[in-house]
Amino acid sequence: MTEQKPVSDTAATKVTLPDAQTVNSVTHWTDRLFSFRVTRPQSLRFRSGEFVMIGLLGENGKPLLRAYSIASPAWDEELEFYSIKVPDGPLTSKLQHIQPGDQIILRPKPVGTLVHDALLPGKRVWFLATGTGIAPFASLMREPETYEKYDEVIMMHTCRTVAELEYGRQLVESLKDDPLIGELVGDKLKYYPTTTREEFHHMGRITDNLTSGKVFADLGLEPMNPETDRAMVCGSLAFNKDVMEVLEGFGLREGANSEPREYVVEKAFVGDGI
Repeated sequence: MTEQKPVSDTAATKVTLPDAQTVNSVTHWTDRLFSFRVTRPQSLRFRSGEFVMIGLLGENGKPLLRAYSIASPAWDEELEFYSIKVPDGPLTSKLQHIQPGDQIILRPKPVGTLVHDALLPGKRVWFLATGTGIAPFASLMREPETYEKYDEVIMMHTCRTVAELEYGRQLVESLKDDPLIGELVGDKLKYYPTTTREEFHHMGRITDNLTSGKVFADLGLEPMNPETDRAMVCGSLAFNKDVMEVLEGFGLREGANSEPREYVVEKAFVGDGI
């Protein structure tokens, strides 16, 4: 932890006040994954599922910013983020060492395609994510509108190991007892975590589990139908491309804020190398 003090000093002393937010808590889930909660600007309004630019000052004194989905819902008093740790990443090599009381830069201009307004009305919505791509769905799973709009919500999340699923597992398990939205969630939310490298009760890639029909059989669901099903996708570029082909094979079409359709993809996802 020798880097911790200089990183903290840099974050805490050099961020310009208008864009600075204070770190309230940090949780390290694995040696590759961590989440943190920061103060929320009073003026910030966003739709659950959107992202903002956050970061720290670089060695040259200029802001080093990346797009991060807000993992907390729009009603939360704090902002939560979920991140990968990249040892040589320009940002996360420093960001992973933040502690409560430190400051980060947050540009309060939320945008993104993983919002309810970008989808046509439907009966079921599928949240499809790999790794830290679950972040926008952590927001949407805690959003009352999700359960008001849909009869069923299916969260498919794939990681390499069981430990990497822990953030999502704990979040999902806490929802039914949540005093604010527990009653809305009820039995509408179905959680389907899978691993690709470690033995687990559900295994395999999301694309394979959809095309083989295994997820439908395991959850007792009918196959996807463009008349009733909607989907949101967040992962690596390769994952997004593969899932888009699968969804279009079921007859779903890609939409956007300006033209709602049956599925949307987040193209600003932050993955390896940050």
